[in-house]
Amino acid sequence: MNPLLWIALVTIGIVLSLWFPRWRLKRALSRPLPPEGLAILQNNIPVYRHMPAPLQQQLRRLVVQFLYQKKFVGCGALEITDEMRYTIAGQACLLLLNRDTLVYPELDTILVYPNEFVVTRNEVGPGGVVTPSANGLLGESWGDGRVVLAWDHVQRGAADWTDGQNVVLHEFAHQLDSESGAANGAPYLPNVTSYRSWATVLSRDFDNLRHDAIYHQHSVMDHYGATNPAEFFAVATETFFEKPYQMAEHHAELYAEFLKFYKVDPRDWAEPPTEPEHMHSPFPMQSPDYAPQW
Repeated sequence: MNPLLWIALVTIGIVLSLWFPRWRLKRALSRPLPPEGLAILQNNIPVYRHMPAPLQQQLRRLVVQFLYQKKFVGCGALEITDEMRYTIAGQACLLLLNRDTLVYPELDTILVYPNEFVVTRNEVGPGGVVTPSANGLLGESWGDGRVVLAWDHVQRGAADWTDGQNVVLHEFAHQLDSESGAANGAPYLPNVTSYRSWATVLSRDFDNLRHDAIYHQHSVMDHYGATNPAEFFAVATETFFEKPYQMAEHHAELYAEFLKFYKVDPRDWAEPPTEPEHMHSPFPMQSPDYAPQW
């Protein structure tokens, strides 16, 4: 074959391989959200109705891209429905509003179980003895492109947007956290100054939550966030979106850090609470074992 022709064919192949996926995505994004999808967002994301029109439009576009790029797999004989897909995508994309970021670039597959699923792990005890341990989980986020969710708890999160407990927000916060290279409670931030402020505030509030958990004291955030910095970031994300007024009142500097990171103020979408906070038990959610440090 003529060398010039061969070079031309290779060049065309490279150009097409780069252009065609972008063209397909652009074509997918040009299609409006179908009426049934919009109805699911309105019913299963209570704050959607209270968002300004530009944010609603942005969320719909993010959902379209999420559903185009991600694969849903039903587990435990569960059949994936449009309600599952739009509910999970809509809640996950709330974390991306107004942010100059890709749509969970490391994520490929969402595995959905009908309810709590059991994961077996080996625990190393004294003397190096390894013992299998079975744990019932509601959600997991992995660094290999997977998120695992229990559908009944996704529904609970959709039904009550004021309790600070939402398995989708929790696990997708872990996804954002891990984009920086490790799930350690410090996601991508714009500069060194931002990391310093983030570390100072989150380290202090993490220590305070650990104190509250040890002594069974009331906290706006779920005590499960005292497990480690990665879980603190995920729990604080749930609190930020579902209990914004309480978080802003009791953790003003932490709320300010999350305002800068998420670039939305959920107080704009919610009415101030009318009832006082009550102590609640930790949310039994787990993610893969990390060794996070701020």
